[in-house]
Amino acid sequence: MSLIISNLTCEYRINPLGIDVLQPRLSWQLESDQRGTRQAAYRILVAVSEAALSGSSVLWDSGKVPSDQSIHVAYSGPELESGQRVYWKVQVWDEAGREAESTPAWWEMGLLERTDWQGQWIGAPFSGGPRTTSPAPYLRKEFRIAKQIVSACLYATAIGLYESYLNGMRVGDALLTPGWTDYTQRIQYQVYDVTDLIQAGTNACGAILGDGWV
Repeated sequence: MSLIISNLTCEYRINPLGIDVLQPRLSWQLESDQRGTRQAAYRILVAVSEAALSGSSVLWDSGKVPSDQSIHVAYSGPELESGQRVYWKVQVWDEAGREAESTPAWWEMGLLERTDWQGQWIGAPFSGGPRTTSPAPYLRKEFRIAKQIVSACLYATAIGLYESYLNGMRVGDALLTPGWTDYTQRIQYQVYDVTDLIQAGTNACGAILGDGWV
């Protein structure tokens, strides 16, 4: 008989970036080739690194919890910081006492405080007339990288619509970002892992702006 834990998600997503829920909800699925298998207990481990999940210095250990819950189990460990990445795994016991352990997953916190956002609004005027369309402006800036990059994330938003590019490659695959909200109340932002798009030396980051400011 096989017992497998799969599809580990945090706030409905696999290995998500930019989580701003202070107690993210964790979910998983139990797979078995035997009919009627059910979860009888679970244990969640959360740590600052994947290696630490196997040691004693974990951030949070739920302990063995007798429960069949596998959806929306809230993280209940120490408060996490902006941009902090943590790793987690889950152990499950079925009704016969058989145990299974998942492979590690992770999530990364977003910007939890308004002061964490260091970016400045940029924009460009739209040109055109009553009988012509207004071409979307392309905003571009170069920057240099002198050191080896371990990881890099791009935080972006707009009052309107935008598409981001880095060294000529489109960043992400979402459309109509950042998504409409009442801009007088809140503005959504997106987080992208751009580690593979950054190169040594000169880099160029740009954005096509559909409307407003980015």
